[in-house]
Amino acid sequence: MKIETSIYPYNPKLQQLPFLLCGIGGSSYQGHIIREEGYRWHQILACISGRGVLRAEGNETELPEGTFVFLPKDRPHEYLPLTDSWEVDWIAFDGDGCDRALSALDMTDIITARTRDTTSMREIFEKMFISQTTDVLYSGYSCSALVYDYIMGFRRLFNTEADIRKSRDLSRLMPALRFMHDNYSKDIPMPYLASLTGFTHQHLCRVFKSTFNMTPNDYLTNRRLDAAVKLLTETDYSVAEIALKCGFNDAGYFSTVFRRHYGTSPAAYRKNK
Repeated sequence: MKIETSIYPYNPKLQQLPFLLCGIGGSSYQGHIIREEGYRWHQILACISGRGVLRAEGNETELPEGTFVFLPKDRPHEYLPLTDSWEVDWIAFDGDGCDRALSALDMTDIITARTRDTTSMREIFEKMFISQTTDVLYSGYSCSALVYDYIMGFRRLFNTEADIRKSRDLSRLMPALRFMHDNYSKDIPMPYLASLTGFTHQHLCRVFKSTFNMTPNDYLTNRRLDAAVKLLTETDYSVAEIALKCGFNDAGYFSTVFRRHYGTSPAAYRKNK
């Protein structure tokens, strides 16, 4: 679908949505854009064909076909074509929860990413555009979800070294995670968990901490507490029986850990539920 127009939807009732489509459009002949004070909304540009260049923060980045660019709001930038025809699609967005989400996704700076397969991103874009032209009543709501999908699609296009390392470490940790999930009621020696991953005991703890911000013992305790909560709310087992079924060998220790985590005793938690 070739887009040769721009749409700027506005509905004051939608301003509290976490993600809000503020503009969408495209052109086969994208012109020279200069924004010395940036743009009022966040933008993602999609380079469909031809080539352009982005100038921002003292850098110049070429934008060939298959390149996506994230431009945070209020960030000075300039982009222009390098070929006679430079086809660019774009969306502009904001929303009540948008800045917090972008920060959590490490999308606070200008980012470019390239992909050979633009199909999924293109499909989301076209859904937004069609919704804006055919669904006057509900397009704002449906596009809120689609903006989120588009942001997440863009986020998957670029991987930092930290992302790559964390993904690799998580793959190594999966056998240990599955074993803890399935055998939480048993005594689980940490050296055995390490053997499942190929890490030493010490390295397992370091990798676990960097990946989940907790130790393997903390993770196992949380798994046991989750199971305990389920038994407290769905069965008539005594607190002592639940402690044993969930891998706590001492009911007193179970109650101490439970209170530290939930701020109340197991018996009081059951009563209040």
